Amino acid sequence: MQTIVLAAGQGTRMRPLTDSTPKPMLPVAGQPIVAHTLDAAIEAGATSLVLVVGYQAEAVESYFGDTYRDVPVSYVEQTEQRGTAHAVRTASTALDDAPFVVLNGDALYDTASLARLYDAGPAVGTYRVDDPSQYGVLELDGDRVTGVIEKPPDPPSDLINTGAYVFPAEAQALLDVDTSERGELELTDVLATVCDQYDVTPVPFDRWLDVGRPWELLEANEWKLADLDTHIEGDVSDDATLRGTVVVEAGATIEPGVVIDGPAYVSEAASVGPNAYVRGHTYLGPDVHIGHAVEIKNSVIMAGTNVGHLAYVGDSVLGQVANFGAGTNVANLRHDDDPVRMLVKGELTSTGRRKFGVVVGDNAKTGINCSLNAGVTLPTDARIPPGETVMRDPDA
Repeated sequence: MQTIVLAAGQGTRMRPLTDSTPKPMLPVAGQPIVAHTLDAAIEAGATSLVLVVGYQAEAVESYFGDTYRDVPVSYVEQTEQRGTAHAVRTASTALDDAPFVVLNGDALYDTASLARLYDAGPAVGTYRVDDPSQYGVLELDGDRVTGVIEKPPDPPSDLINTGAYVFPAEAQALLDVDTSERGELELTDVLATVCDQYDVTPVPFDRWLDVGRPWELLEANEWKLADLDTHIEGDVSDDATLRGTVVVEAGATIEPGVVIDGPAYVSEAASVGPNAYVRGHTYLGPDVHIGHAVEIKNSVIMAGTNVGHLAYVGDSVLGQVANFGAGTNVANLRHDDDPVRMLVKGELTSTGRRKFGVVVGDNAKTGINCSLNAGVTLPTDARIPPGETVMRDPDA
């Protein structure tokens, strides 16, 4: 089935990680988020892919090209951010007169559930959450969807809209919908009209994740790293110890005395220095350098970043070409054991995680013997002098 994947946004809640990289291209277990979306779609039955691109469109197009896993890929560029229906209307020029699927390129879907969605159209993917008031909540009449209520203070159910749809061909004519109260064209308005004319099936997902904020990037890696099989192509010292599921790509180097507790992923041209300890659910991107006696735990370290010797990084996300000076240590736990909070778009937000470290933008640098408090964000190009203790965001 023809499938539209929305991948045009920057991802402002992911800043500073998205200052130069579109959110769908952030790394998860060795490939971009959106590649996992496309993999699941192809396994579920996608026969053609239309990617809606915008911010840093060339990064998406150069990665996937004209064909991905033998499935043709085409691109349409969304020059205005005017809502999901507007994005799909932009993509409809590349569609045949047939049913179509719409997926978000910054969400992860379990393949079996997505396959059920493809087979059930017209349909909407659903997922149960503890606090549905922060999402679009489905209105149901028995086993049919009748609409979606956005962020209701008194939700009618705990079933939320995952943003995964199967529309009938006739829905293409409905994409010129009226704007919402926010002045945008929303797919939920299209869905409401479709629900008036068709029986729309709610399809429960066994697993789903909207990767919208930095700690959700950690959760995405936890999910996908756990699905990998051990694969060793790089140069691993006989004196290194690899336990559990570990991927070491060609060109990577694991030095003597290293201990890696999987699941973990070491990308091409990355190096892990002598006596370093890499703990579970860690992703090391291409050309990453981990120095002597460094400990990395449950973290995402992006391409070209260096963590100098005698450092500790836990439950953190480090952007590209950043540098941690020797002895830089990250705190990842509050003394009161409450969930760590961080600033997201200027608002102090709970991560929901008892352990969470720091978020570091591209090209940020710390001097030697720096200490970073739990929940701190270092912006792109930040400079932290030697010996500094950073208790809160430098630009807050």
